[in-house]
Amino acid sequence: MRIRVKVCCISSVDEANTVIATGVDAIGLVGNMPSGPGVISDELIKNIAYSVPEGVDTFLLTCETSAKKIVEHHSRTLTNTIQLVDELKEGTYFDIRSSLPSVKLVQVIHVLDDKSVDDAVRISESVDALLLDSGNPSLEVKELGGTGRTHNWYLSRKIVERSSVPVYLAGGLNVNNIQRAVEVVQPYGVDLCSGVRTNGKLDKKKLQQFLSKVWQ
Repeated sequence: MRIRVKVCCISSVDEANTVIATGVDAIGLVGNMPSGPGVISDELIKNIAYSVPEGVDTFLLTCETSAKKIVEHHSRTLTNTIQLVDELKEGTYFDIRSSLPSVKLVQVIHVLDDKSVDDAVRISESVDALLLDSGNPSLEVKELGGTGRTHNWYLSRKIVERSSVPVYLAGGLNVNNIQRAVEVVQPYGVDLCSGVRTNGKLDKKKLQQFLSKVWQ
């Protein structure tokens, strides 16, 4: 099965069009965050999501931690997928699904230790997919993704083996390490941001090189 590719931190309709033309499966649109790259306004997220052709997943990255506020955030953007980059602390995944039955839910797991594995397996029962990243929500200024760092891929492999839903791998992926990452983790999909950018700008050459490694 072909590995799915999601390119995150999309910042304009033109950038979305450029990425989608390469054949990627999904784009990430970053809402307000305590740290990390790629943040754009909800209005721009909505405009980009509206421009995307059918068949491409549009991920709203939200740092909201209550079901009610997550639903409210989505109402301002209207993506077809919500990526929860932090822990759900108020309400339940069922509450979100009840309000947004046609929207897919992807929970980010920041892979730090064996507890991350247990958390991921438990949460996989309630969402459509997991996304494994290298942040650290326990810091004073939360790291919720976009760090450009890799993490322990062998822990990620444990999650893939035990998860009841598809698993995306993120965190510091680039043309030099993607083949090894896929070999070790065996993910359903991969997600990248800094690995296909130069000075913060989308680098089409880097993206094409990355895709050639993933889809060879």
